[in-house]
Amino acid sequence: MTKGRRAKILVVDDEPEVADVYAEQLRDRYAVETAYSGEEALSALDSAIDIVLLDRRMPDLSGDEVLSAIREQRYETRVAMVTAVDPGFDIIEMPFDEYVIKPVSKAELFETIEQLILYADYEERLRECYSLTAKYAALESSKSEAVLEESAEFADLKAEISAVRDELDEITDSFDATDFEMLFRDFETGEEMPDNTRP
Repeated sequence: MTKGRRAKILVVDDEPEVADVYAEQLRDRYAVETAYSGEEALSALDSAIDIVLLDRRMPDLSGDEVLSAIREQRYETRVAMVTAVDPGFDIIEMPFDEYVIKPVSKAELFETIEQLILYADYEERLRECYSLTAKYAALESSKSEAVLEESAEFADLKAEISAVRDELDEITDSFDATDFEMLFRDFETGEEMPDNTRP
């Protein structure tokens, strides 16, 4: 998510009093919208929504169906199922990012959201790093060392890569094994960035 912008949260629950309580607890820290049905959730959803707190058991359009629709529309939105439904084996194929059992305390809500924001920030920095290092590798393979050393633009590129890597290191310092598993569970391969792209 963009630095300096408050995360935008969409709270989805067919019990308005529950959704409103969550929203009230979160508004001091985040920009919050509420939806009281699956249909309202999909109408409210856009690329500006960073995180969806999604009830699972709702009439008409269930949380499972809303989750599928979110992924089909390919929004880069993190989704936490916040539900009274105990998880069964059916959740294995569900593309959510977190599963929280009601009742949920204010502290649990904050912890869940902050962790999902951290995951999103990491993915954003990682994409940026891959893009920058691809440019670095392309220039390194096509220009002489002397030309590269004289280029202010190339020096700026190296500095930018270093800064992004520092940000990635800072984020991963707070990760544990479970965090890494959740972050990369959708990746089919886990190729590491080539060492020769490190300035």
